Amino acid sequence: MPAPDVINLMSDTVTVPTPSMRHAMATCEVGDDVFRSDPTVNKLQEMTAEIVGAEASLWLPTGTMANQVAIAVHTHPGQDVIAGSWSHIVNYELGGVAWNSLCQLNMVSDEGGWITADRIKDAIRHQSDHTPGTGLVCLENTHNRRGGRVMPLEDLEKCADLAHNDGIPVHLDGARIWNASRASGVKVSEYCSKVESMMFCLSKGLASPAGSMLCGKKDFIESAHRMRKRFGGGLRQAGVLAACGILSLTEMVERLDEDHRNAKALARAINESGTLMIDESTVETNICIFDLPEKYGIDAFKFADIAEKNGLLVTYMGSRLIRLVTHKDFDGAWIPDVVERIRKSLVR
Repeated sequence: MPAPDVINLMSDTVTVPTPSMRHAMATCEVGDDVFRSDPTVNKLQEMTAEIVGAEASLWLPTGTMANQVAIAVHTHPGQDVIAGSWSHIVNYELGGVAWNSLCQLNMVSDEGGWITADRIKDAIRHQSDHTPGTGLVCLENTHNRRGGRVMPLEDLEKCADLAHNDGIPVHLDGARIWNASRASGVKVSEYCSKVESMMFCLSKGLASPAGSMLCGKKDFIESAHRMRKRFGGGLRQAGVLAACGILSLTEMVERLDEDHRNAKALARAINESGTLMIDESTVETNICIFDLPEKYGIDAFKFADIAEKNGLLVTYMGSRLIRLVTHKDFDGAWIPDVVERIRKSLVR
C-alpha cells in the first residue's frame, strides 16, 4: 500500500478504533457507572485485576487522571513526591501534583531511562520541623521522554524495596506497561506486584479511543473511586468505552511486537540514510527519539513545522529532540517515505 499524503508518527494515541471495537461500542450492555452498575465497565475492571494480579482496578477516562487520582490518594498535603525529572507526571500533567494534591515534586535524574535506587535513597526526606517528609515515589515504565526505554524489573524491585523500607508507597506510571512486557518478557503482573498502585493506558498502543486502568488493593481502589468522582471523572454509560478496553486487552497486546519491529527498522533506516544518528540500542519498544544536530540550523519546533508541510507529523520533546512513535495504523512499508520526508525537512 502506498504511503498516505500525511504519515502521523506523533503518538500511538492517534490510532482509530478497530472495526471490532466499533461494533462492541454499538452493541455492549451499559448502565450507570457512577452508581457502579455498568456491566461492561465492571467486566473490564474485574478482567484487568485478574490479568495484572491486583485485588481490584478502576477505569478512568485518561492516564493523567489515573496518575493524579493515585497521587491524591497516597499522599497528604505538603508532602514530597519523588519523580523523575523527565517523567510524564513532571512534564505533561500541568503541575497536577501541586494543584490537586498540594504536594511538592522532588525531582531526581532519570536520564538513562529510569530512576535508580541510589537516587531515591538520596532524595527521601523524613518528616521534621524543617522537611515535609516523602509521601510517594513515582516510577515510569516505559519511559516516554527517554525513548520508550524499559525499566528492568530488578531496578524496579530495588527502588520499591528501598521506598518500602521507609514506609513510602510506590506508584507506577505504566502508561505503556504492555510495551514493556512484550519487549522484556516480564509479565505485567510481576511489575504490578512490586508497587502499591499501577496505571496503564488503553489508548496508547492498544487502540482504544479513551480510557486507562488504575490497579491496586481493594481499599486503595475504593478511595480512588471516590477521588475520581471528585476530579470529575464519574462517567455514566462508560461501557461504550470500556467495551473497547476489553478488546484492547484481548486482541491488541501481542501485536505490539509489530510496532517494536517497525520502530527498530525505522531507526536503522534513519541511520543508514546518513542524515541523523539514533542509538539503536535504546530503541526497545515503539518510540524513536533523535537529536537535531546544530549543523542543520533548525530547532525541534521549526523541524516539526517543516516536516508537517512535507507530510510527516512528529512531536518535539524540547529544543532539539524529536519523537517518532510507531502504532497499529502505521505500515512498515512506509519507512522509506518517512526517511525521505525527514531528509527533505532538513535540507534548506
